[in-house]
Amino acid sequence: MFSQTKLKTMTAHTWRVWAIYVVLAASLSEEQGLKQACPSCEATQLCNCSSLGLDFIPPGLTGRIMLLNLAHNRIKHVRSPDLQQAVNLRALLLQSNKISSIDKDSFRSLGKLELLNLANNSLARLSPEWFGHLFSLQHLHLQGNSYGDLGESSPFSSLRNLSSLHLGNPWFSTIRQGNFEGIELLDKLWIDGGRLTQYEPGSLKLIRKINHMIINLRNSSVFSAIIRDLLHSVTWLEVREIKLEIEEKSLMQNSTLPFRIRKLTFKDASFTDQYLSRILALLKEITSLQELEAIDCVLEGKGLWDTDEIARRGPGSVETISITNVMIPNFHLFLDLYGIESEINKLKRLTITSSKVFMVPCYLAKHFSSLLYLDFHDNLLVNNRLNETICKDAWPSLQTLNLSLNSLKSLKQTANSVIHLTKLINLDI
Repeated sequence: MFSQTKLKTMTAHTWRVWAIYVVLAASLSEEQGLKQACPSCEATQLCNCSSLGLDFIPPGLTGRIMLLNLAHNRIKHVRSPDLQQAVNLRALLLQSNKISSIDKDSFRSLGKLELLNLANNSLARLSPEWFGHLFSLQHLHLQGNSYGDLGESSPFSSLRNLSSLHLGNPWFSTIRQGNFEGIELLDKLWIDGGRLTQYEPGSLKLIRKINHMIINLRNSSVFSAIIRDLLHSVTWLEVREIKLEIEEKSLMQNSTLPFRIRKLTFKDASFTDQYLSRILALLKEITSLQELEAIDCVLEGKGLWDTDEIARRGPGSVETISITNVMIPNFHLFLDLYGIESEINKLKRLTITSSKVFMVPCYLAKHFSSLLYLDFHDNLLVNNRLNETICKDAWPSLQTLNLSLNSLKSLKQTANSVIHLTKLINLDI
């Protein structure tokens, strides 16, 4: 009896030792596998496995790792066990792989994750189940996949701490009401909507405040509907690659005050004379707008703007205009902007850089009566024409002037020109 009990005890003990050995051996094997697949993961919190040709997520990831970079590999599938032990991850970079499928609970243990980058993969749909346990997530990148919409509901309903969201792709065509449910505040929203053709009005109204939104669009009716939804939530709206005709009807249709939008940027856009006249007239309705910006844009036409239509809309609220690297193909035919005098007398800040400006007509310069800041750096200003740009009684309120990186050769001639600026405090030549 005694020997049988002793034998059972020894057998149980042996099995326990064997089980511990198997677990340790498996653990050591996984750690060895991780070290072989990604040498930088050894004894560090930052695990850089990018551009190693991996077609799988390496085994052996532990709670020690806080940043895991698996970008630019050939991974196709994220499996449930892959990240199960990486419970302290703060950043997971999976962009530029070939990911087409993600198990529904692949990110279940990543409750501390703050950044997830799934950009430029092959995801044909987005699942709310992926994000259901990412309670700390602040930054989510989903652009450049192959999904055509965001689903019937919101994939983001559990992401209460989300701060920045980047989505869309060349096939992205539809935004539905409810797609952004659960998101109330965003610092940055970026939508690649070049082929966006269906937008249900009110879809973006669910987000109460967006500090900076970037969107590229081609469809004029979608553009107008989105603008109307964003008037009350976005502080800075950046429109990229816009190549469309604006509808003649009001952008403010069914909108009520107050508006939140303060700054509007056009980047990589193309404007005709007719288009520019219409947009300038319509923008006057946005009474909260204080700053207009154009970057890397093309201005077609000759400056034949409909100044009567612009003036009929009443005074504008814009105080700052910034223009950088604007191309005018018919520059030699461009007119002297006669007729816009009433639109510039309230401007406080004007920046026109890298745009081949060689002169401002004296009569026009005199109408910048409120301008405090003028930046003309990196243009084609020369001393022989500077007296025309800075003539007597021009720029009467100017305090800061930047003429650097032009073709000014004579300090004496430059001084003789700027001496007319009696309120000037800061000068860069």
